[in-house]
Amino acid sequence: MSGCCETPRFDGASVAYRRVLWAVILINAGMFLVEMAGGVLAGSLALQADALDFAGDTATYALSLWVIGRPDAWRARAALLKGVTLGGMGLWVLGATAYRVLVLGTPDPFVMGAIGVLALGANVVSALLLMRFRNGDANVRSVWLCSRNDAIGNLAVVGAAALVALTASGWPDLLVAGIMALLFLNSAAQIIRQALGELRAPASATTSAG
Repeated sequence: MSGCCETPRFDGASVAYRRVLWAVILINAGMFLVEMAGGVLAGSLALQADALDFAGDTATYALSLWVIGRPDAWRARAALLKGVTLGGMGLWVLGATAYRVLVLGTPDPFVMGAIGVLALGANVVSALLLMRFRNGDANVRSVWLCSRNDAIGNLAVVGAAALVALTASGWPDLLVAGIMALLFLNSAAQIIRQALGELRAPASATTSAG
């Protein structure tokens, strides 16, 4: 009985939300290319990890755009796929960080910091555009969480660049990459949990009705 009075979660079916998604898709795709090139140039694992997050977000936003207006189960399954993918990215970054510990090199803090600031600006714009849509269904919420991760990650990358310059050590870069990996895994768990709950909801409603 209580379910009939609940306010439906926003499912992304609005012109304004579609426009915002297109904007952040273009921002993230461009920043993936810039940051990955900069990460390789600077030898920064944190930058490369953040670039990978940009790539994941581009795919996430494109998938979110595609499932808008489709049945609830489709949107929940899309969110579940994005959660699993985000978790895989987190595990990859953890593995790459462990490898880098064994083959340690010091990244270029100036390239790392400059690109980190550029990426931070791009992510702040994306986060501000998406902020009013952050409390939607699993599909919509996954977009917000990815955007939030980017902004937090870039703040950490900029801080790591400063510490690398001060200490002449690659350890701050590795620490930030590890923290970002854990952030990916935490967000993946949230997305998967909500998506599974939404997938179970129709079955529960059918059982109650019967």
